[in-house]
Amino acid sequence: MTCVKIIGIGEFSATILVRRAMIAAIFDKGLPMNLVFLVLSAMLAMVGAWLLPLVGDLQRAAHVHLAFALGVMPLIMGAMTHFVPVLTRTGAAARQVQLLAGLAWQAGVLATAFFAFSLPPSVRLFAALLAVLAVARLAGWQWMRARAALGSPHPGVYWYLAALFCLLLALLAVAGMDAWPAQYLALKRLHLHLNLFGFVGLSAVGTLQVLLPTAAGQPDPQVAARLRGDLPAALGGTLLIALGAAWLPLLSALGLLLWLVPVGRLGVAWLARYRSGIFQRHGAMPLLAAALAGVVLSLLAGGAHGAGWLDSTGVAHLFVFSFLFPLVSGAAGQLLPLWFRPGRQTEWHDWARCRLTFAAGFRALLFLAAGLLVLAGFRWAAWLALAALLPFPLAALGVLWRARRA
Repeated sequence: MTCVKIIGIGEFSATILVRRAMIAAIFDKGLPMNLVFLVLSAMLAMVGAWLLPLVGDLQRAAHVHLAFALGVMPLIMGAMTHFVPVLTRTGAAARQVQLLAGLAWQAGVLATAFFAFSLPPSVRLFAALLAVLAVARLAGWQWMRARAALGSPHPGVYWYLAALFCLLLALLAVAGMDAWPAQYLALKRLHLHLNLFGFVGLSAVGTLQVLLPTAAGQPDPQVAARLRGDLPAALGGTLLIALGAAWLPLLSALGLLLWLVPVGRLGVAWLARYRSGIFQRHGAMPLLAAALAGVVLSLLAGGAHGAGWLDSTGVAHLFVFSFLFPLVSGAAGQLLPLWFRPGRQTEWHDWARCRLTFAAGFRALLFLAAGLLVLAGFRWAAWLALAALLPFPLAALGVLWRARRA
């Protein structure tokens, strides 16, 4: 364990303990193990965010940043380094690109520590600038890969670029909070909505459109055209929601209507083609479909919150329990076996996916029910979300142990 001293702006001088040797050892093992680390880290972060209110009286931003900045942001960025070479039919990402998710993870550590320990504002600024560096570099790499693609790149790449654009704007809003204190609350809302519906929403919906047909073993011939045609509505809806939340509420309503177009079209297409798989008891498909349903519910609840009908805490829990939890557990349940053992798919990969997605249909229902019940004011329903989430990290650790011993 090494000690890193960071000198900030003004009077700030803080010492941060970072297990650099451990992180470097993990990230030296190549892209698959990077992603395994990020998946397990995200799961632990989400469970930790759930537990924090029970063990300490920390401000809510600490819980949020533990789940999103330390868990979800690095995981999505790491997953992009896996998917972009596939979508552009180019080679694997270089090591310095693979390490960008680790840089974002360290920025998440700083952001979480800022809120958890009431550190000086320069810590938050440094964390935001560190993340900006990682995001800008990743976006530049994706753009170059899209231009170097064999033929036209898959339109999913542009969903990723739009997601990173929203994340970049959200991080720049953090830098603006100190520069324009009078706009602090507006910039905070802008930051939140660009992250939730921009970075997470765009990258998730873009990935789901490819991942669920892969889990079904049945390609969707309309996916490229749908992704290409729906991106303007999704990105435009995101920007309108964020600007409306910050300054002009009417814009949020227009953005909500725009966002419902692509998710509605996707839901109709899935029900027409994959209905039996979505409603099965096991497998990744029920969880991935639940994540899409969670997006729709979150959009509708966000609109109700903007109208003053729902409180922000319930809407935030709905987003986490009914969208984020099934998204991460469903996507990771499909992809982790590939990352544990890259290469030719074998019976072991089928066994691992069965373990990771066991009782997924029941767990998907629990995720959706937990989000809706907490939204309705039944706080005890958060235990349902934890009960549905915990089987995944436990199964993942068991699969990882068996994979490393074999």
